[in-house]
Amino acid sequence: MQEAARRAGWTELMPVQRRAIPYMLEKRDLMCQSRTGSGKTGAFVLPIIERVDPGNIATQALVLVPTRELASQVAAEATLLAGDSGVKVVSVYGGVGYGPQLKGFQEGAQIVVGTPGRILDHLIRRSLSLNGLRILVFDEADRMLSMGFYPDMKRIQEFLPDKARINAYMFSATFPTQVIRLAKQFMHRPELLSLSRDRVHVAETEHVFYAVPGMEKDRCLVRIIETENPASAIIFCNTKAQVHYVTVVLQRFGYDADELSADLKQRSRERLIERLKKGNLRFLVATDLAARGIDIHELSHVILFEPPEDPELYIHRAGRTGRAGATGQAITLVFGQEQSELMRIGRRFSIEFLEKQVPSDDDVARIASERLTAMLEARLRDRDKLQSERMQRFLPLTQALSETDEGRNLLAMMLDDYYQETLHGPQTPLTDTPSEPATGGGDSSQDKPRKKPRPRRRRSGGGRKSGS
Repeated sequence: MQEAARRAGWTELMPVQRRAIPYMLEKRDLMCQSRTGSGKTGAFVLPIIERVDPGNIATQALVLVPTRELASQVAAEATLLAGDSGVKVVSVYGGVGYGPQLKGFQEGAQIVVGTPGRILDHLIRRSLSLNGLRILVFDEADRMLSMGFYPDMKRIQEFLPDKARINAYMFSATFPTQVIRLAKQFMHRPELLSLSRDRVHVAETEHVFYAVPGMEKDRCLVRIIETENPASAIIFCNTKAQVHYVTVVLQRFGYDADELSADLKQRSRERLIERLKKGNLRFLVATDLAARGIDIHELSHVILFEPPEDPELYIHRAGRTGRAGATGQAITLVFGQEQSELMRIGRRFSIEFLEKQVPSDDDVARIASERLTAMLEARLRDRDKLQSERMQRFLPLTQALSETDEGRNLLAMMLDDYYQETLHGPQTPLTDTPSEPATGGGDSSQDKPRKKPRPRRRRSGGGRKSGS
């Protein structure tokens, strides 16, 4: 490990590395909350290299990541740290040919880094075996769920060795309820480590802000939602007029959104909250009427379209997420002087705000494309032999359409419709009963994998039905 650190030019370990590496060396399952850019890749790669056996050509460590870019980055760092130790690394992701990946498996890669969809493809084709697996890492687990990889992750579980004791590690910027449930399904009484504060625990909210142009707040909000892809959220505004405006923007973009303000009768308010709790409403746009007395365990995000006029209300707004042992994100959009107001709130309540850059249109297009590719690959895997044979009749048309501007627009329209209908409605919830991860030892069996859930889709008339 010291040689690997010297090879990478490390003069000292970063906090996440100092804290997490001992857990991995002691073979203790771990959920680690750490922000992007904190050094978490080295925190799991370095002990993996220490633990794998270079003389055994079986895949001993599998690292699941949400995007092809991250797969390449993690694999590159692992290759650098491995050096001449004999440990081989291969990166695996969709959108490219299978050749180099198959070659990496044949040469005996002990560490495989990849996106869940392409990993599952190789497992189904039997070009990859996990019979020798000892270490399983979920990197940026919250983003993997936001990319729609949960069904693929559950199917990968079917290929894990039955009798071998696999150590599982989960690294994530936040631990919302969905991630905690995922941990329960894959991990053996994981311990919790948070690097966001100077203590070990997970029940906290990440406070984020975006500095945005005043006249583009609505477009920036859409880009942030597209990137974050929250399972559910309350979006707070200061006035009824702003609530109505934001709701209309989201609805016209295709989101499942509704509004809550003082104009609604009590019965209508209660119905809206109940829809949000049950997962039948994805986005609730509200005034501070919704900031108090609402307890929704599944709420992963709170978005403040503008800072509150009363600083105390920030605490009530942000407190709608990160409940019942989970974590969440409180995101605030600020323009001009609003940033100074938010910083004053931070100083008053000792809140550390993390500034993020607003995603560009190119960022959104890239993330949406990766997400859509994963969704389509998963659907293709579900096709039987007859269905696969039937679709061959459209390959000449696909080729012809791709060669003209009008044809490409038709293809883009079809992809956009599928993306909107599949993703922008209420999210299919993880149905396992949540349980709080353990903080100590003990024995428990892993849950058996369930059948793959299908995404909810909308009828053309606007109603919804669950897939079979």
